[in-house]
Amino acid sequence: MSWVFLAGDHVYKLKKPVVFPFLDFTKATARRTNCEAEVRLNRRLAPDIYLGIETLTREKDGSLRLGGAGVPVDWLVHMKRLPQDLMLDVMILEKRLAPYHLDALANTLDHFYRSANRPAIDPEAHLANLAQQQRWNRETLGNGAFPLDHTFVEQHLFDMDAARHQVASLIRDRIRRKCYVDGHGDLRPQHVCFSDPIAIFDCLEFDDRLRFVDPFDELAFLSLECDFLGAGWVEREILDRLRIRLSDEAPPLLIDFYTAFRATLRARMALSHLAGGAVPSSTQWVAKAERYLDLAHAALVRTRQDG
Repeated sequence: MSWVFLAGDHVYKLKKPVVFPFLDFTKATARRTNCEAEVRLNRRLAPDIYLGIETLTREKDGSLRLGGAGVPVDWLVHMKRLPQDLMLDVMILEKRLAPYHLDALANTLDHFYRSANRPAIDPEAHLANLAQQQRWNRETLGNGAFPLDHTFVEQHLFDMDAARHQVASLIRDRIRRKCYVDGHGDLRPQHVCFSDPIAIFDCLEFDDRLRFVDPFDELAFLSLECDFLGAGWVEREILDRLRIRLSDEAPPLLIDFYTAFRATLRARMALSHLAGGAVPSSTQWVAKAERYLDLAHAALVRTRQDG
């Protein structure tokens, strides 16, 4: 939802004037407010990376200038540029990730989750949102236009519904015990950099509800994405470290449900790239969806073993 400009050691992000059901960036004031939220929220985990907001101005001669003396027309997020070779996804793909890296990551997340705000959440509204997400999953994944194994997909979606009902009481209990935090919201390997100090960036700033999560949901998502990249061993390593540090123990059944739910959602998002019709890389997106569905299925199998 942004144009990204790389300028040496700096990065500038200009919000696109887009509108979706969940946001409206058509007005410059809305884009400025979002820039402010992005900087404020991301400084929680990357305080040295988010440098602030820069004003884009129109000068008297009609030219545009960053931080000029003219009339403000837009605003940009200003960041330090991070080294690509230290990104978690790159380190996984190049097989450079080691367990000691996860010690440092676990320490960072432990401090973050312990100090995070714990918002008031309506358990029933949260469960209703999970049900709505599942309906959207069914609408997309069940679309016969996509070349999937639809017998498998239908059974998977049936099993997801059953698992959701199975863990509902566990989710209610964790919400009532204030286990949920104002977290990151999009904790993927692409958003973790093993710089000094570790930087975790690009949290979801446009909808608070997407950041209100169980920490073990975020950790399950991070583990899922690492598994997708070929580092399935990360799950046990990171979960074990955080269980000890947080003195918290989400049931394995619930963590496996979180994994299955996130993987199913990612499959839906992959196929959403094809919603507009013919796409040159359609095979890539279908293969991605199938891979996520396989990971979701494996997690659901574990829920039956956990239960």
